[in-house]
Amino acid sequence: MSSSSQRLQQLSSHLDNSMSGVSVFQNVPQAPADVIFSLTAGYKADTHPQKINVGVGAFRTNELKPYVLPVVKKADAILFNDESLDHEYQPIAGQPSYTKAASKLILGKDSPAIGQDRVGAVQTISGTGANHTGAAFLAQHCKGSGKCYISNPTWANHRNIFEGVGFKVEQYAYWDPATKGLDYKGMLQAIQDAPTGSVFILHACAHNPTGVDPTQDQWKGIAAAMRAKSHFPFFDCAYQGFASGDLDRDAWSVRYFVEQGFELFVAQSFAKNFGLYGERAGNLTFVCKTPQDTKRVLSQLEKLQRSEISNPPAYGSRIVDIVLNDEALYAEWKDNLKYMSHRIIDMRKALYQHLVDLKTPGTWNHIVDQIGMFSFTGLKAPQVKVMIEKYHIYLTNNGRISMAGLSTSNVEYFAKAVDDVVRNVKV
Repeated sequence: MSSSSQRLQQLSSHLDNSMSGVSVFQNVPQAPADVIFSLTAGYKADTHPQKINVGVGAFRTNELKPYVLPVVKKADAILFNDESLDHEYQPIAGQPSYTKAASKLILGKDSPAIGQDRVGAVQTISGTGANHTGAAFLAQHCKGSGKCYISNPTWANHRNIFEGVGFKVEQYAYWDPATKGLDYKGMLQAIQDAPTGSVFILHACAHNPTGVDPTQDQWKGIAAAMRAKSHFPFFDCAYQGFASGDLDRDAWSVRYFVEQGFELFVAQSFAKNFGLYGERAGNLTFVCKTPQDTKRVLSQLEKLQRSEISNPPAYGSRIVDIVLNDEALYAEWKDNLKYMSHRIIDMRKALYQHLVDLKTPGTWNHIVDQIGMFSFTGLKAPQVKVMIEKYHIYLTNNGRISMAGLSTSNVEYFAKAVDDVVRNVKV
């Protein structure tokens, strides 16, 4: 039987099933609910007066309110009063003023790669979209070994995104539960053992979910190991400036890899550091060997973008565009970043001190050693269960907490809950 006859027979079978009341979707499995959004739903439904949400990764003020950056309000006012503004389609790759400013932010204004026209970028649907667009491009044009390596543990979407475009996804050692820090030797071993030409997802700063970052010396060792195996670095940078409060410090790893001659991708998000969570302003920056390579890669990314989203949304990127390209607003944004990052750091210090004062069993220095929004506490699933059911504190089963969910009004209550479950819940 010919292939066309087989297709007709299959179509006829589907039509027969449809006419007989059998759904073509009957074998579609139910996907599990998203963990973070389910936790938030549970938190919102909870009426307990001392409930705490340390599951969602969104910044909150000390009053636990959403924070609209003052500089974003100013940029918003500029947009509102711009009578020339319209709602026409954006360029497929986004406005050049936006994408170039975003690339300069991560690579540095004096980056030789930018000066040599070896850098390109496309605006994406936040950092998730940047990961997906980059993954889809690599799957089509530069699949290498066909394997993508993500850290263990990692942001869940990394696996979903790369498996979705056809990569075989493996995990590399990262978190050391004994030290609650980086498993540096294990990470290097994984890099050495991976097939030549593999893609490695690297968190530029404020690793999600652990809050554990390599030191600069360790980054140098990671780069050397990756160069020896011709691996492709794919950086994910969702927290530049939000981690330490210093934009340049948080971009050091990416800039070092570029300095060492790597070609690479960087997924950038402005959800956290601009507070533009729902506006989905992102960017995919890429660095190539030559300007000619850059031009070809950009053309293929534009083709890919056209087929998936046609062109990117305007509002969030306009906010970022205004701020990054205005000297005074840029300086104010850096002050806003310092406020956010320092509040997180203050909460780390407060939680650590409460646990020390309570003489909570174990060592807790990892709380202050880690950086960024998240902390991997070391709590186990049975302990988390009690945290939720007894104390109405919502966090993920792996013990990850968002430090932004803590405040001067609830951090002592949180610490006492941790002390209780560590002492009394068997794991």
